[in-house]
Amino acid sequence: MKNSILVLTAFFMLFSITTNAQNHNPEKNNYVVLTKKIPQLQPILITAEELQAEDGHHFGDFQVIVCGQTVKGLTNKEQMQKFIQRAKKANVELKACGFSLKKFGVDPKAIPSEMEVVENGILYDFQLQKKGYFSIEL
Repeated sequence: MKNSILVLTAFFMLFSITTNAQNHNPEKNNYVVLTKKIPQLQPILITAEELQAEDGHHFGDFQVIVCGQTVKGLTNKEQMQKFIQRAKKANVELKACGFSLKKFGVDPKAIPSEMEVVENGILYDFQLQKKGYFSIEL
């Protein structure tokens, strides 16, 4: 009986180590920023560009999630276009919090099509952190 428990425990430990290893690539630095202010996209994108240059081939994924009342400003496609172009050039993904869109009555179709909507920006941020992403909230 003790041997069965020991083997079962070892199996679960091995499985959890393997699962965590699959979620995090130690060769890449991945980043996520949660922001509540659209003007902060400018310094965030500058930071992404600098980290990309600093990390070199270790630079992985960089995602920005826009949450809160500021999602109303995402409908200003002219304002957002400069951020979208710079983000695309820097390989940065811009996301909108679906929960915030609903709360503040913003139609997801009114935001730029280049932006993905995630159901819950805060939850999405935590999920990326669990995968080993470096995270900051502004």
